[in-house]
Amino acid sequence: MSRLTRRTFLTVSGGLLGGAAAGTTVTAAERTDRFVVDTSGLSREDVESGAFDVVHDLSAVDLAVVEGRAGDVKKVTRSFESDVELRLGLPEMVDAAPESATDEPGYEYQWDKQEQHIPEVHEISRGEGTRVAIVDSGVAAGHPDLERAVNRDLSRNFTGDGYGAGGPFGGDHGTHVAGIVAADDRNEAGVVGTAPDAEIVDCRVFSAEGGASFGDILAAIVHSAEVGCDVANLSLGAYPVSRKELGSFYGKSLNRTMTYANAAGTLLVVSAGNDGADLQHDGNLISLPNEGAQALAVSGTGPIGFGWDAGDAEAPAYAPAFYTNYGTNAIDLAAPGGNADEGAIGSDDVPWHLDLVYSTVAEPVYDEDEETVVDVEYGYGWKAGTSMAAPQVAGAAALVKSVDPNANANQVESKLARTAEVPDGYDKTYYGSGFVDPLAAVRR
Repeated sequence: MSRLTRRTFLTVSGGLLGGAAAGTTVTAAERTDRFVVDTSGLSREDVESGAFDVVHDLSAVDLAVVEGRAGDVKKVTRSFESDVELRLGLPEMVDAAPESATDEPGYEYQWDKQEQHIPEVHEISRGEGTRVAIVDSGVAAGHPDLERAVNRDLSRNFTGDGYGAGGPFGGDHGTHVAGIVAADDRNEAGVVGTAPDAEIVDCRVFSAEGGASFGDILAAIVHSAEVGCDVANLSLGAYPVSRKELGSFYGKSLNRTMTYANAAGTLLVVSAGNDGADLQHDGNLISLPNEGAQALAVSGTGPIGFGWDAGDAEAPAYAPAFYTNYGTNAIDLAAPGGNADEGAIGSDDVPWHLDLVYSTVAEPVYDEDEETVVDVEYGYGWKAGTSMAAPQVAGAAALVKSVDPNANANQVESKLARTAEVPDGYDKTYYGSGFVDPLAAVRR
């Protein structure tokens, strides 16, 4: 492998913080000026008569997201809750003239694609004819590895921060996720995506100021279904949420929305979270949205010692990552999300970051007042978390849909489940149906 610069190491070392992977699991804070309203039994006139602003009209699922005072909402209905706000590097490249996926300069770092035999998968399907929504912090549509994939016309900014869609305005997390799904494997640069011919729809729910409102996420799911996305990837979540308190209302609203999307043909692939928690035995707690109805919840796996000598700590690519959530009936599939030798994290002596997932990144450049984006810097970098595992499955789902265009969301999920296997010697609670196998899925 090519030698990495000091700058490269510093940019990737922030991918893991405090012994837990950054990215998927976040905390939730109630909003006092914004609410999710159950509009069942209310007429449009009832909703429009209220002394508040309708931010998202989700009449397809009998919900609305409104902004105003709680007292004014209460005059229209008592079936509402405060919206919740979720809070959640450039390596040296090898000069090459690639003619196939295995010749892309960054492929040598992509243990995840190597483990899934992605170049061989591409001989059968490249995800052509499919559409994948990335519900996240924004996708850099101008990135050299993504510019051919992102449908700017269908992309939406749900945050209201004024920066629009098709850019990494809420951070580079969404760009990294999108690259895992659909990075161009024929542009003689960068990395390989699982389904490089799939179309990407950027549904940005994280604002430039940080945070993603639960109501915006619901709106993004509805939009994904309405524009005909075959898959929606949600590498986000909140845990723990009490089932008895906010979890009751939000669980009902989320289930309604996710069921609507699934019925419309949109498979919802969701990261399971990075708390190292047993979701099956955590009392009256719930993890959202991965424990919502119709969610295909994905745990994370990864190697220890990819391209370096990890000694006794060495582990294969399908080993459960130290941070991943798990639990019987809580996990549907496992996929590569990156791993690490916890004792080596931050060390200058070993390239522990090679065990993370390598993909596209982008960073907005602001003017002197830090108010206007004047440019975007594109590159590649490492991250880890179930955030990176979910898009591996979303990409695999696009491949299956491409091979069988008439398959509905449940049939696509079923094929992924039937072709996955739990590795010998590992606990099923980390895998659900097993470790995702795109090659077996497109061959069946």
